[in-house]
Amino acid sequence: MATKTSKAMSKSQVAAHLAEKFGFTKRAGAELLDELARLAAKEAKRGFTLPGIGKLVVVKRKARMGRNPQTGEAIKIPAKTVLKFRIAKAAKDAALGR
Repeated sequence: MATKTSKAMSKSQVAAHLAEKFGFTKRAGAELLDELARLAAKEAKRGFTLPGIGKLVVVKRKARMGRNPQTGEAIKIPAKTVLKFRIAKAAKDAALGR
């Protein structure tokens, strides 16, 4: 597992960990991650939950005023729909050591 001083785990490291933990090949672990990503992308419009980790939700942002950082000129930022990930309380507490 990743620690505070190390880099985040790569896809191949996660696949290898899953393969070792559940007794299947690294390739099967990578395929599992790929399918999970495809499923999350497909279902994101309706919300996609990974129990104990968090969920993908569609959020509509309102139009707002902003500033051009180079010129300081006020600009209108249009409304748009974005995808956000809301982390589950259990995952947040575990990651932050609460």
